[in-house]
Amino acid sequence: MAFIYWDPKPEIFILPVLHWPVLWYGVLFALGFALGFPVFVGILTRFLGKSEKKKAVQITDRLTAYLVIGTVIGARVGHFLFYENPASYLKNPLEIFRIWEGGLASHGAAVGIILSVILFSYRIRPIAPTLTWIRLLDFVCVPTAMAAFCIRVGNFINQEILGTPTNVPWAVIFGHPADRSLPIPRHPVQIYEALFYLAVFFFLWRLTFIKRFLHAQGKLIGLFLILIFGFRFGIEFFKTEQSHLLSASSFTMGQLLSIPAVLGGLFLYWKGCNTNYQK
Repeated sequence: MAFIYWDPKPEIFILPVLHWPVLWYGVLFALGFALGFPVFVGILTRFLGKSEKKKAVQITDRLTAYLVIGTVIGARVGHFLFYENPASYLKNPLEIFRIWEGGLASHGAAVGIILSVILFSYRIRPIAPTLTWIRLLDFVCVPTAMAAFCIRVGNFINQEILGTPTNVPWAVIFGHPADRSLPIPRHPVQIYEALFYLAVFFFLWRLTFIKRFLHAQGKLIGLFLILIFGFRFGIEFFKTEQSHLLSASSFTMGQLLSIPAVLGGLFLYWKGCNTNYQK
């Protein structure tokens, strides 16, 4: 059978003089935030009103800085806590900023984003009292799905987060897998996830044009958690185990971490459905 052979270079080009490689992963990571910026501005403008677009841009600009820092720290700490030996991180804490090497845990990123949003909501309370941390999460989760799409494409280029061996016609043979395993046909789980996350983005984005979703706290973030981490639980059956901390378990680390996220999403969605909204 003819399979897809995949072995791209991780860098786009090398900066002259500095000899610094510009990597696809880093560019796609940044692209996720860049694409998310106007999306969030649009959602916030619909919530605050067209006359408040300038304020929406200012809030988005400040929030982006919080989200970038929270995402990087949360994802990197989560990677070392759940998938690597935490002692290696303690020996060299500066490794947390080396995101171009991959090693970002989506569950850790989720925690980092939530903490960043909570902190930011208190900082802007004097100028935007209606933007509670739950409401901000409702709006943030939409561009986050787009960012997740970009990151999974970056994982595919980096040949990491590998799928299980398979003989399906669309199987991919990675020439230089990040885990140094054999180049055998595998499920392209990175692409499965990327396409699903992109679909979730468009679905949630369309819901922001519906008042009962835009103004009811908890419904959007609830749906995000249910869809993203519910899918994550299922797709883990087609992934090789990423964590070095689980020796004998019926579930992968990704599945174990997804369960509380889905339960939290169900609670938030239920709470949003039982809360009256006001324009």
